[in-house]
Amino acid sequence: MAKKGERRPKPPVGDQSDPDGFAVRLGEYLDWLRVKNFAEVTVKNRDHYLRAFIVWCAERGLTRPHELTRPILERYARYLYYYRSKKGGRPLSFGSQHLRLVPVRTFFQWLVRHNYLLSNPASELELPKRERRLPKHVLTVGEADAVMSQPDVESDLGIRDRAILETLYSTGMRRVELIGLKVYDVDVERGTVMIRQGKGGKERMVPVGERALDWMNRYLVDVRPSLVVEPDERVLYLTQLGGSFAPDPLTRLVRGYVKAAELGKSGACHLFRHTMATVMLEGGADIRYIQAMLGHASLSTTQIYTQVSIRQLQHIHAMTHPSARRGHHRRDGGDAEGVEEAARHREPVERGGLVDELLSLLAAEPDDAEEVADGGDDDK
Repeated sequence: MAKKGERRPKPPVGDQSDPDGFAVRLGEYLDWLRVKNFAEVTVKNRDHYLRAFIVWCAERGLTRPHELTRPILERYARYLYYYRSKKGGRPLSFGSQHLRLVPVRTFFQWLVRHNYLLSNPASELELPKRERRLPKHVLTVGEADAVMSQPDVESDLGIRDRAILETLYSTGMRRVELIGLKVYDVDVERGTVMIRQGKGGKERMVPVGERALDWMNRYLVDVRPSLVVEPDERVLYLTQLGGSFAPDPLTRLVRGYVKAAELGKSGACHLFRHTMATVMLEGGADIRYIQAMLGHASLSTTQIYTQVSIRQLQHIHAMTHPSARRGHHRRDGGDAEGVEEAARHREPVERGGLVDELLSLLAAEPDDAEEVADGGDDDK
């Protein structure tokens, strides 16, 4: 039985008794992905989009992969282009269309590779060009602080929620990365957090500002013990029922605080990812360090990946992120006032070139509404 706030497993699609039908092939494909150690979120996303495709095929009397041709797949692409949501009649963005077509193309590649098909009807299926636009909303430092102040920190859940907001703002981690955090991933003494469930299964260590660490530590000491349910799986942020968050409930939680701040801006977890990158860039951080914080393998303008040590990254984070500066002395014994003075005299970053390239790359990432790690509808 699914936990409260989580989606129940979806029933199978297609005819399970047909050994050559979509249902059997989809199950085999998903098992193959898991055997090859694809991230579970990737498996769930492909399952979600392929189910939608299989339902579309069934409505047209197509029940087996070998019945599909290139014109039929192109018709499906046109269907996505003209699709309108039931609520509001909104079209799918080109990014959303792209997300739906990629699993279809990789699914048919797998069918050919495993000799279920002699030829690949999706081999020349053209994907829509993904938009390279800047994020719709990015918070200023003052606006971010206004959102941070929304939780009622006199309550246990308010302390937890403040710690969640501070973690997102300080690190810029993705929603699924925050959900996957364990208690032992946070190193309060060193001021770092290990992200073990990064995109593509990659791990990275990032610095966390002192303000965020203070709230995380307060939550760990005062709140988490009252929420945990045995056996303790050591998940960092727990729901009222003692389990880990599902993606959609976490999005609703964060979006509620953004709305409560009455800033005239919308967004949820991904909004803080955009904001973290922007405030550090405007504070003078080199784009390579932002790249390391975000977990991007490369930037399209540079086509290189520069590995930086955690100490260098901590130094840059402390110099450029406003929530990392508190009081007169830093944890490592450095002079916080000196750091702030240096930051004040740094030349502002021009909003163009690599900066706009990074923000465009951020905007091209699936946001909270497009991620379907829990199988939810991403068109809402």
